[in-house]
Amino acid sequence: MRLLLDDDVLLRWFEGSNPLSPDAMVEIRNSGNAVYVSVATLWKLAIRQRQGRLTVRGELREHIRQQLFDELPVIGEHVAAASALPRHHGDEFDRMLVAQARCESLVLVTADRRFAGYEVPLLFA
Repeated sequence: MRLLLDDDVLLRWFEGSNPLSPDAMVEIRNSGNAVYVSVATLWKLAIRQRQGRLTVRGELREHIRQQLFDELPVIGEHVAAASALPRHHGDEFDRMLVAQARCESLVLVTADRRFAGYEVPLLFA
């Protein structure tokens, strides 16, 4: 399985303070699965850090590398797909995740039920 973590799932994974669902934990830990973090998510979290709305110990990209998660770049195909999506979700970064999941055949791991309005495979956290 190829998984794409949203920002909330990524932070909960690192912090461990608000556990993920058992299904999400099993799939993220499964060494047979590829786990991706979008550059859009990194950008969103960097903005929150700069605004003082988020504190992460250490460097987020280093945490991602230590977990053996892969960075997923944003490419033109993703941008075009995101711009064509209906606005079920008001967050541009989250719509980018939907577009990336669709374009790259990924399962989006999230606790956000608003993603259910899109035709994208989901694993609820």
